[in-house]
Amino acid sequence: MRCALDLALHGWGRTQPNPMVGAVIVEDGKVVAEGFHAKDGGPHAERVALAGLGRTPKRDATLYVTLEPCSTQGRTGACTEAILGAGFRRVVVGTNDPNPEHSGRGLEILRKAGVTVVAGVLEGECADLNLLYNHWVIQRTALLAGKLAMTIDGRIACRSGDSQWITGELARADVHRWRRLFPGIAVGAGTVMKDNPRLTARLTTEPEWCPIRFVFDGLLRTVVDRNLPRVYTDEFRDRTIVVTTPHGGAGYVRKLRELGVQVWILPSPTQRVPLADFRARCTEAQIGGVLFEGGAELLSNLMHQRQLDYLFSYCAPILLADEKAKPLLSGLRTERLSSALRLAEVRREILGDDTLTRGRLVYPEKLQIDEATFSLG
Repeated sequence: MRCALDLALHGWGRTQPNPMVGAVIVEDGKVVAEGFHAKDGGPHAERVALAGLGRTPKRDATLYVTLEPCSTQGRTGACTEAILGAGFRRVVVGTNDPNPEHSGRGLEILRKAGVTVVAGVLEGECADLNLLYNHWVIQRTALLAGKLAMTIDGRIACRSGDSQWITGELARADVHRWRRLFPGIAVGAGTVMKDNPRLTARLTTEPEWCPIRFVFDGLLRTVVDRNLPRVYTDEFRDRTIVVTTPHGGAGYVRKLRELGVQVWILPSPTQRVPLADFRARCTEAQIGGVLFEGGAELLSNLMHQRQLDYLFSYCAPILLADEKAKPLLSGLRTERLSSALRLAEVRREILGDDTLTRGRLVYPEKLQIDEATFSLG
């Protein structure tokens, strides 16, 4: 199953809206064929492994697959049919397909046909492999995730604003790996004006790749200066979407569109973009996930509006010990630990000297906003 998991990762960022899946055929204790789902519309992992084998599996062969085989025809045919047609007598599955419309159905079909099915092997790792797919098929909405890089004492910049670099090279490279997975990356206007980021995935193993780049700018401040940010002028500018409100000004909207930049204008009584409406727009556009990389106010606003689903927190072994250094998140009035936000399904990873902690956000029944430090507008 670990071999199948490693194979599935070859589809990282290329299979959406489908899941990543790996499959291995074992005969006489040896791997004789491998397969993974390479891209949306392509053959599924089980069929790729069977094609690689090029013959009928032996009678004692076992198929290992990270995700429950599909039981519907789709574009490539049901994998349960291919498994039964090949004559497998034993199938080992990592995790069930979370899609409530047919979860468990594939396993049931195989068992009814006399196949021995072993399910739940490395279940947590196999389920974690498909964060975006799982959220999409269960919630039917885009997954909105946040990324933070912080010191041990929860600061994201010095009082001067200096923040490059809090984390080391391995942690920063890991961010690019997640950028390659998420269809969309989002930042606020302040981050664009301060850092002028490129917001692309730059991995050593493949060419630079550009996700959909969202810039949240309710007043279109990023368009005022003659020296426009690179996300409005580079070769990927047609993949930039500025998310704004009617308060931004029609002239600036026209300027962006003339540059080839897309603009989403979401109705709002204030300069703040309504984040629930943004999520709905992403879902309508079939954008399965957006990784918010800053700034702190945008991420805090996501949290206040209960629109932040998942969190990636990179922590460096650095202490600023300065009460005026920029805090991680703000704006809540949390008086009891029982009313704090928590992470569930937590995963941790050591990246050089830094640590990544990630997980699904669990909100208390009621969030109390501290209006003295943050206003929803």
